[in-house]
Amino acid sequence: MSNNNDAVGVLRTIRDAQPAHYLFKIESFSILSEEKIEKYESDDFEVGGYKWGLCFYPNGNKKRNGDGHISLYLVIRDTDELPPGWEVNVQFKFFVFDHVRDKYLTVQDADCRTRRYHQMRTEWGISKLISLDTFKKSTNGYLLDDSCVLGVEVFVTKYAGKGECLSMIKEPRGNTYTWKVDNFSAISMQYLRSEEFNIGGRNWKLVLYPKGDAEAKGRSLSLYLSVADCEKLPLNWKKYARFKLRVRNQVGGVHQERQGDLYICALSNAR
Repeated sequence: MSNNNDAVGVLRTIRDAQPAHYLFKIESFSILSEEKIEKYESDDFEVGGYKWGLCFYPNGNKKRNGDGHISLYLVIRDTDELPPGWEVNVQFKFFVFDHVRDKYLTVQDADCRTRRYHQMRTEWGISKLISLDTFKKSTNGYLLDDSCVLGVEVFVTKYAGKGECLSMIKEPRGNTYTWKVDNFSAISMQYLRSEEFNIGGRNWKLVLYPKGDAEAKGRSLSLYLSVADCEKLPLNWKKYARFKLRVRNQVGGVHQERQGDLYICALSNAR
């Protein structure tokens, strides 16, 4: 495969495989050219859930400096059926068949840019696809017995309707909660939950295991931070929290303190 990035930002390559989406054969090209027919539009074809067509200028699109060339454009159709404010993002590649070598010349934007189709812009293309001199020269193989074959591949970038917003609060106001547990020695339940408290716009609870939990069972006191209303959260909701859990020494000694940071997900914080 060879390539050339020309002065107008167009990348040209050679390949064996035909275009995946649409082929457009033109017979009696000379009639189109000599009769000064400005443009010809192909039938519809569908790619990515949208209808498209090719718009071919046999003598070049003079309004876009295509004089002396053939011009080719990809047009989106049936836009009246699309929702208000629609837009479609597309990459495309044009093809010209070389009958002599049985290969395809491919032409596309050199930077493979994505073109945005919307109500005010329903076509994009290349005004200088091939010069008419190059196109008509028999040894190049593009025009054989007054016929040529053009094609296109269209790659639609669809928005899947998913995304996320990351919002960070460094030091939320009122970021301390104190939970006093009375009659600790008389607790017979496996665990206790505190009242709900709100920090950083989210409701939380503390969960205390007086005799420990999991690997710490029977050996240590266990304390957890938990989202209070996790069952009401949207699917795949998550919150990053950095926190300190502290057991206060009530006679003036050193407090027992542990710092943690973790992601709390809607499906995994049901303590």
